[in-house]
Amino acid sequence: MPLNDEFVYQPPQEPLLVLYEDEDLVIIDKPAELLSVPGRLPQHHDSAYLRVRAEYPEAKITHRLDMATSGILMFAKHRDAEVAVSKMFQARTVTKHYQALVQGQLQGTGQVDVPLITDWENRPRQMVHYELGKKALTLYEALHYDAEQDMSRVKLTPITGRSHQLRVHMLHLGHPIMGDQIYHPNFKQSPFKRMTLHACYLGFTQPLTGQALQIHSQLPF
Repeated sequence: MPLNDEFVYQPPQEPLLVLYEDEDLVIIDKPAELLSVPGRLPQHHDSAYLRVRAEYPEAKITHRLDMATSGILMFAKHRDAEVAVSKMFQARTVTKHYQALVQGQLQGTGQVDVPLITDWENRPRQMVHYELGKKALTLYEALHYDAEQDMSRVKLTPITGRSHQLRVHMLHLGHPIMGDQIYHPNFKQSPFKRMTLHACYLGFTQPLTGQALQIHSQLPF
C-alpha cells in the first residue's frame, strides 16, 4: 500500500529472526508488514534496515522486499561486502525463489516475459507497458491446487528484479496473489490477513570467502 498520510503503519514488533551470519553478511527473515527501509514520514521509520543497524551500525541493505512480502533479506556488514554483493546481484549470480498462493488454478511451468513501468498516476502501482517498460522476466512452477479455496501454490523465480514484478506478473497471468491489496481485485475475500508472497530461498557464493550458501526460510502460509 502507498505510505501516505492516512496510512497507519503497524509493523510487527517481535525480534528479527537471523537466518545466517558471518563477518561480512547478516541475513534475516523479514516479517510481513515491516518495511525493508524507512518510509518518508517519521511514523514510517521503523524498518528492517534500522533494526539491523541498531546492532550493526555500518550495515547496508543489499536488496529489498515489499512491505507486505515476508522472507529472506540480506544486509552487508561493511562497505567491502556491500560492493561485492552489489556486483553479485548485477551479474545475476544470485538465485531467489519465492512461494505464493494465487487465485485460480495455475498449471504446469512457464515464464512471464513482459516489461514493466511505474504507473505514475497511481503510485506505487506498476503496470505492463510494451513500449516504455523495462524488461522483466519471471519463471513459475505450479505446485498444488486447492479446489475448495480455488487457489494455487506456485514457486516463483525472478530473473530480473523490477518493483512489484512478481505481483504484476501473476496478475498478468490472470492469477493475482491472494491478499494483495494493490493488485488483487477482491483482496478482502482472501482467507489470509496478509499477502501470501514469501521469499523462501536465496542461493549464492559468498563473494568474499567463496563459500557456497543456500539460505532457506520456513513458509508462513
